[in-house]
Amino acid sequence: MNKVINILFIAVILSFFMVTYKYYSSSQNIEKKNYNRNNIDEIINTKISNLPILENDTKNVIEFNDGFSNDIKNYKPRSFWNLLKAK
Repeated sequence: MNKVINILFIAVILSFFMVTYKYYSSSQNIEKKNYNRNNIDEIINTKISNLPILENDTKNVIEFNDGFSNDIKNYKPRSFWNLLKAK
């Protein structure tokens, strides 16, 4: 029984690879692939030409917050190595 299942399993795997190879090596697929590779610049240029140009409205939007550096100065110094010292 195991031999029959193994043979069927191998047959399914081989048929999958054969069908896949047949599709990718077909002339129709090769023609589509070559057409897309040759015309990719034209396709990109047509898509880019229809894009709208937006105005820059980000002037003076970001304000620097220096409050964080002032908060660091107010904290007491860190004492990690003091935790490891024996008392």
